[in-house]
Amino acid sequence: MHTPFDDTTPRHVLTPSSLNRLVRDLLGDVFPLVWIEGELSNVAKPASGHLYFTLKDSGAQVRCAMFKPKAAALRFRPVDGMQVMLRAKVGLYEPRGEFQLVAESMEPAGEGALQREFEQLKARLDAEGLFAQERKRPLPRYARRIGVITSATGAAVRDVLSVLARRWPLADVEVLPVPVQGREAPPAIVSMLRKASASKRYDVLLLTRGGGSLEDLWAFNDEAVARAIHAITVPVVSAIGHEIDFSIADFVADLRAPTPSAAAELLVPDAVAVTRHLQQLQQRLLTLQQRQLQSHSQRVDHLLARLQTQRPQARLARDRERLLHLQHRLGAVLREQSQLRQSRLERLHARLLAQHPRTQLSLLAHRLAEQDQRLRRAITYTLERRQTALRHAGHALHAISPLATLERGYAILFDEAGQVVRSVAAVSEGDKLSARVSDGELSLQVLGK
Repeated sequence: MHTPFDDTTPRHVLTPSSLNRLVRDLLGDVFPLVWIEGELSNVAKPASGHLYFTLKDSGAQVRCAMFKPKAAALRFRPVDGMQVMLRAKVGLYEPRGEFQLVAESMEPAGEGALQREFEQLKARLDAEGLFAQERKRPLPRYARRIGVITSATGAAVRDVLSVLARRWPLADVEVLPVPVQGREAPPAIVSMLRKASASKRYDVLLLTRGGGSLEDLWAFNDEAVARAIHAITVPVVSAIGHEIDFSIADFVADLRAPTPSAAAELLVPDAVAVTRHLQQLQQRLLTLQQRQLQSHSQRVDHLLARLQTQRPQARLARDRERLLHLQHRLGAVLREQSQLRQSRLERLHARLLAQHPRTQLSLLAHRLAEQDQRLRRAITYTLERRQTALRHAGHALHAISPLATLERGYAILFDEAGQVVRSVAAVSEGDKLSARVSDGELSLQVLGK
């Protein structure tokens, strides 16, 4: 039996480094990523960009580290006393042998549950069609009366009023004050939405507030608020928080703006741009009027010229010129007709000479001789062609004649009635037949089949 101090027992000696390495590996193998909630203390962020802090509760604490890539992605600034939730690896800091957590992500405590609730409500309302594009109401191009539903004392309302006054002073803007945070905010927002819609005073409603945490903005993720936005008849623009913030109200509203100031710019046109456009239209109208005046002026000048041409002196001058022109044309026509008649008379005289009896008899005799020669040639050609055709027909007829077949050694059988025997089945034993060959007939008798 060996004792702990028996020199014969083999020893496996570890160094502090190897022991810490073994413990680190053991912790990493046994513990997967864990979620842990606690209070921040001793928060430090040196020049390296890493984040070091302690996470504690009422009974214990643990040192934590979050390296630069993860720390740079945080959407909030961790400070002492803040309650947070970590997703971290359990490990050991080898050089000091200190147990620690290496954080992969961090979020304010409570935001995780809120985020899950947000996603569930978003999916359910989307399935019901509250986010569908086809139900979005169009915004007025030139809003005359705008209702701004927000906190009366927040920075958002000041930004909105400043932008609206600068861009479109013609709009009548009314602030409809409601709480934008806390338990009383959702019912107050729902009530104000319904009152504004029922009053039929507003062309468009702006639902807005400044930035904050997910918990601060939670009133705009309320289901009752979403259904109120969907149910009213007035178009709604939503501008909740900053560009990276999204709420259920943003998805239900007819238009989502990234910030309150951006929403104000989307609600109304730029007065400077509209003025410039109106000036361009005015210039186009003036140009069109000038063109029409020039056109009418040219038409008046043309009518005056026509009126001048209708005076008696001008008409007499034109008629005199026309009479001289007609006289010239009449002389030319008479000369042309006289020449045509002379030419026709000469042609008729030549035709009369050609119709003299002596001339006709000579022509007829010559034509008769030509016709006689053509007739003789035609008769000779026709006789020769028909003789050739007759010879060819005789040869063809002889080729298909039964006599020609008989000359090649064949015979034709006839029964006693003189009918041609074409099959063995047509005769019986003892029948008398006759066979015609090329030079006569033979009498035969059927002895058997």
